[in-house]
Amino acid sequence: MAFDLSLVKRRGETLVAAHVEGGEGVTVLFGPSGAGKTSVLDMVAGLLRPDEGHVRVGSETLFDSATGIDLPPERRRAGYVFQDGRLFPHMSVAANLRYGERRAPVEARWIEFGAVVELLGIGHLLARRPRTLSGGEARRVAIGRALLSGPRFLLLDEPTSFLDRARREEVARAVEDVRDRLKLPILLVTHDQDEASRLGNRIVKM
Repeated sequence: MAFDLSLVKRRGETLVAAHVEGGEGVTVLFGPSGAGKTSVLDMVAGLLRPDEGHVRVGSETLFDSATGIDLPPERRRAGYVFQDGRLFPHMSVAANLRYGERRAPVEARWIEFGAVVELLGIGHLLARRPRTLSGGEARRVAIGRALLSGPRFLLLDEPTSFLDRARREEVARAVEDVRDRLKLPILLVTHDQDEASRLGNRIVKM
C-alpha cells in the first residue's frame, strides 16, 4: 500500500506544497523545521484541509479537491503519533492502550493487545502513569495506542526528537519493528538525516 500525495496549502504568507509517490514501507518527509512537514501529516489525517490536490493511500482516495472527496478523520483510519505523544496523564499505560483499542470497530482490530505489548517491549510499564515514563517509553506507548486503533497506516511526527541517544535508539528500533514485522505503511517526519536514512525506504525532501 503506497502513499500518493499532491498537496498545496496556503497559511498566511507561507505556502506548503508536497508531492509524494512511493511504494511500501516507510516514506520520510525530510527537511528543516518550518518546512511544512507536520502540516502534510495533518492534511493526510484530515485535520487540515488542503487548498488543492489529493491524498490517496493504496487504492483509496481520502481527499481530492477536483472531485470534492474529503473523508472525515475517523474514516481515514490513520494511526497518528504526535510529537508530544499526547498520552492521557490520568490513565495508566494499559488504559491508554485500551483507549486506542476501543476506538477501532471490532472488524478493524487486526492486532491484539498482547501482541502490541510484546512487539514494543512495554509489558513492564502497563500499571504506570505517563508522568513516570521516560521520553522513549512514552513514545513507544503512543505508537502502541495508535496500532491498537486498527490503522491502515501510521503517521509519525518526529518520533525521536528531544530524546537522548539511548531513548532515540529505543524508539528507532520500535519503528523498525513496526516496519519490518507488521509491514504497515508509515509516513514519517524528521529533520535528522541519519534517522531518515536509517528508517526510510524513500526520502522526500521538503
